[in-house]
Amino acid sequence: MKNFLNRKKFLNVLKNVDIWDIIIIGGGSTGVGIALDSSSRGYKTLLLEQEDFSKGTSSRSTKLIHGGIRYLAQGNIKLVFEALKERGFLLKNAPHLVKKKKFVIPIFNIGMGFLYWSGLKLYEWLSGSLSFGKSIFLSKNDIIKNFPEIRNEKLKGGILYYDGQFDDSRLIINIAQTCVQHKGILLNYFKVNQLKKENGKISGVLATDIENNKEYSISSKVVINATGVFSNYISRMDQLDSNILIKPSQGTHIVLSKSFFKSKNALVIPKTTDGRVLFCVPWYDHVLIGTTDTLLKKSNIDPSPLEEEIDFILQNFKRYFTTEPKKSDILSAFSGLRPLFYPKFNNKETKDISRSHKIVVNPSGLINIIGGKWTTYRKMGEETVNKAIKIGKLIKKPSITKNLKIHGSNYISNNENYYWDRYGEDQFYIGKLIKNDPILGKKLFYKNKMFSFTEAEVIWMVRYEMARTVEDILARRFRLLFLNARKSIDIAPRVASLMAKELSRDKEWEKSQIASFKQLAMRYYYPPLKGR
Repeated sequence: MKNFLNRKKFLNVLKNVDIWDIIIIGGGSTGVGIALDSSSRGYKTLLLEQEDFSKGTSSRSTKLIHGGIRYLAQGNIKLVFEALKERGFLLKNAPHLVKKKKFVIPIFNIGMGFLYWSGLKLYEWLSGSLSFGKSIFLSKNDIIKNFPEIRNEKLKGGILYYDGQFDDSRLIINIAQTCVQHKGILLNYFKVNQLKKENGKISGVLATDIENNKEYSISSKVVINATGVFSNYISRMDQLDSNILIKPSQGTHIVLSKSFFKSKNALVIPKTTDGRVLFCVPWYDHVLIGTTDTLLKKSNIDPSPLEEEIDFILQNFKRYFTTEPKKSDILSAFSGLRPLFYPKFNNKETKDISRSHKIVVNPSGLINIIGGKWTTYRKMGEETVNKAIKIGKLIKKPSITKNLKIHGSNYISNNENYYWDRYGEDQFYIGKLIKNDPILGKKLFYKNKMFSFTEAEVIWMVRYEMARTVEDILARRFRLLFLNARKSIDIAPRVASLMAKELSRDKEWEKSQIASFKQLAMRYYYPPLKGR
């Protein structure tokens, strides 16, 4: 299984490479996107992530691969055009994870209806040959049939259009596996402490393997800072002053039972009380609702929803639906921080700041990639590597990622079992684990049909996806923490036991993992508990 993630093997490679072409700091969508572009061009590529892959913002999205209808309303045609093209590439290259989804915008005012129609036709036209489908008008009865819970007193009809949906953390793992296929090396739980310099120019990093507390001095022709909201922290290792700022903007989501939203189609609440749009999206037999846009003063690796954000989401949901969920109905609530590029002396509100990415090169040669959005991760990677070629004086090679299939894409079933489809061809390897040891076919939930997680998947994730903690499994591999925090606490002991055996950890490690995960999970569900 040469294309899978193997930490021990990667550490051995690290010890035997004198100098890397490119080192990337940060294992979110931007970092792994750069690593994929770099490794697939043939450059010696190393990625270092101080936590788990997609620990931060990249696992906390609205799960949409889209052009961004809100950006269209803001007049940012260039960003929408670019994102729609990238949406098409993602559907083609990762069809096991990226799926077309029907979205509906309800119309309560005829004038606004024609405005939405015009915008969505432009949205459709901008996607060109990569279009996901044609937008159409729906009658009032069509809307009520699709969304029986919708308030329909002033409802005139609606517009159906197409966008994409995906599992963000799962795609990160598959992109990382694709990097390995091209001889890239990626290490999680590996913290960069200092930047190396020679004659004022960046020449590598000093980093610590957190698992064994071993320090490494690693040389490279180019170093790329792709740490999102923590970009300033890395950049200031190089130079204390900077003419740019990163403004962390928090986006919060809540997850409810599908009893509050039974439709298989997504709905866009076109105008919230602060002038944004709110998405209600079916996701793994639940409904995901979000997002907010709250400016914060500082970044946090594990941000928590603010009470006013939860109130905002619930209030706006209730304006459009007769079902009225309470805080006690929330199964999970999570937040992510957007790394907004924010030039000094800018007084725009966060919702009006462009989501376009920026590449900033320090005088030392440190490359900083800032901002952007999940859908455009591939394009960001391509542009950043192009810049790295110039800075590091690397032999020029063209990018191939537009047509590069992502690991897992070689198998797509014709059924609607997205849970197993998301593994792509890896589901067959998991099946082999069960065949070789039938006891691994046991479900982690014995009497719960909604969650069909098996013990074999835990073993697979530890052996071949570099899961190192209970949180890695339950938050980013299974996604259970994001779907139902209470249920994730219920199976944490069993997951810890399986991991301890696989990783040769003792009972103290097991107890510590259960306790730390429970403490984390208590921050994801409502009503707020003591210690939240």
